[in-house]
Amino acid sequence: MVKQLAIISGKGGTGKTTLTSSFVALAENAVIADCDVDAADMHLILHPEIFETHDFYGLKVATINKGLCTGCGKCAANCRFAAITKYMDIDVYKCEGCAVCEYVCPENAIGMVEKKAGEYYCSNTRFGPMVHAKLGAGEEASGKLVSNVKRRAHELASEKEKDMIIIDGPPGTGCAVIAAITGTDLVLIVTEPTVSGIHDLERVLLLVEHFRIPALVCINKYDINEEISRHIIDYCRGRCVGVAGSLPYDVTPLDAMVDGKAVVEYCENEFSSRLRSLWSEVISQMKGMP
Repeated sequence: MVKQLAIISGKGGTGKTTLTSSFVALAENAVIADCDVDAADMHLILHPEIFETHDFYGLKVATINKGLCTGCGKCAANCRFAAITKYMDIDVYKCEGCAVCEYVCPENAIGMVEKKAGEYYCSNTRFGPMVHAKLGAGEEASGKLVSNVKRRAHELASEKEKDMIIIDGPPGTGCAVIAAITGTDLVLIVTEPTVSGIHDLERVLLLVEHFRIPALVCINKYDINEEISRHIIDYCRGRCVGVAGSLPYDVTPLDAMVDGKAVVEYCENEFSSRLRSLWSEVISQMKGMP
């Protein structure tokens, strides 16, 4: 059975991709799924060779048949997004696909059509197969795209007999995050020792607990405020959530990223050693699961 590990956080920039890239370097038989579709960056480290491209269609948008339209204006009057111009044209950047205009049109001149919103890809990397995506600027339905990425990752895992899917998740607690963690066996939450970091951790834990998914926590840059780090550890203990490891503030991740490498393949130092220990703790937890 394929195990799924998702790495998420309450906000961007906490170090999810730094951890995930090293995890996939250490994993022996995994598929990588970059589910941060709004700002995918795993490809910057793994340099994938794309062998498969799929178009992604999100929300449908309205279109007006000018041959049937009488210009009565009912569609524009009922569009709460002001997506219909005075010339009875559709502004696709404003249209939310609600189909009210189609419903109220007395001439049946309006229909809903598919609109390409991005792409997702299957690639080969030096650490194994990867599925990643690119959502168009300003496009919606990121959760649906994440689901497509995960579905294809599952298919690749079956095809190539992989035993794990490692998910680089999006930040926050929105639809894309819910799609990323749905069905996973374990979630690793990356946080930082700041007041906002505590707040974000609380929100993410509430989300994970709602879906009854086991969770571990990693405190990144723990030494920038060790008092708050201790508070996070106490808070997690009170919620019966394990702290799998703490990482110090270090320039190694930046240097490794500039060199296009995962930290554990870039160098051997205290930071990479802690990453290896963190991975061992995560794997130990997952092996103990049914």
